[in-house]
Amino acid sequence: MDLLRSLPLGLYLEQPQTWLHKIDPRVKFAWLMSFLTSYVLANNFWRVLLVVALILATLIARIPRRVWQQQMGWLLMLSFFVLAIAAISPDGMGVDYQPRLPANEQILTQPANSNNIVQEQVVKNKKYSYVLFHKGPVKVTRRSLDLAVRLSTIIFTVIYSTNLYLLTTAPEEITSGIESLMQPLRRFKLPVTEIALTLTLSLRFIPLVLEEVQNLFRSVMTRAINWKKLGLKGAFKVWMTVAERLLENLLLRADQMANAMMVRGFTSPNEHRVQWHDLRLKGRDWLAIATLILFWGIRLAIGTQV
Repeated sequence: MDLLRSLPLGLYLEQPQTWLHKIDPRVKFAWLMSFLTSYVLANNFWRVLLVVALILATLIARIPRRVWQQQMGWLLMLSFFVLAIAAISPDGMGVDYQPRLPANEQILTQPANSNNIVQEQVVKNKKYSYVLFHKGPVKVTRRSLDLAVRLSTIIFTVIYSTNLYLLTTAPEEITSGIESLMQPLRRFKLPVTEIALTLTLSLRFIPLVLEEVQNLFRSVMTRAINWKKLGLKGAFKVWMTVAERLLENLLLRADQMANAMMVRGFTSPNEHRVQWHDLRLKGRDWLAIATLILFWGIRLAIGTQV
C-alpha cells in the first residue's frame, strides 16, 4: 500500500504545470475561501453547483487522471453514503405529518366567483407531499433529504477544494501569499513571518507523516502476525506499540528539521530572511479576480437560501 500515491492528500503536483499552477497564490487563496464560505446560508442548488464546479475545474485544468481519480472517487463515494444515510434518517422534526385536505377530499361551499381559485389551490395541495418516499422502515421526507444534500455537498466541497488548492500550489507559494495578505497585521505587532514559516513547515511535514505511517503499516504486514491468536487485547497492544513508534519517529523527524534550520541560520526572521517568490498579478490573475466577482454575483442572485 503506497499512501503517497493512492492517497496524495496535501501533496504538491510539480509536473505537469497546469493553468491552475500559474495563477497567483493569493488569488487562488481567495477562490478557496469563497468555496469554503459561499455555501453558508446557501440553497441546495448552489451547494450542488459548487461540487459540479470543482469537478469541472479539475477536468478543464487537465490534471492527470492518476492524481485525482482515486481521491475524487473516495470522496464521491463517502458523500453518496452520507446522502443515503441522512436521507433515510429521522428528520428531527418530532411531529406527525397530517395532510392538508380532508380524507374524503370534500370541499366546503364557496362563492361562485372564487370556485376557480379554490380548485387551483386544491390541485396545488394534491401535488405537495412532505413524505417523498415511504416503504416499510425506509422513510424519506423533504427535510431529511434537504439535510442529506447539505451534509454530503459540504463534505465534498471542504475536503476537495482544499486538496485541489494544495495540489496546484507549492508550499512556498502558499507561504508567500499568506504572508503578503497578512502584512497589515504587522501594525498590531503580530509575528507574521513566524506564522508563515510555521505554515511552511507544517505543509512540508504532511508527506513525512504519510511516509512514516506507510512504513509502519508495511512493517506490520511483513511480520505475518496471526491476529486471531492474539485476540482483541493482543491486537490492541500491537497497535498501541505501533502508535508509540509513530510518535517517536515523528518527533525525531521534527528534531532533525529543527537542527537543520539552526545549522542554516534560521534563528530569527531578522537574521535570516528568505524571499520565496516575487508575487505580481498578471493578466490571467486579473481574469480570475473578475471571474471571482462574477462568482459572488451569481451566488447573491440565485444561491441565497429563501
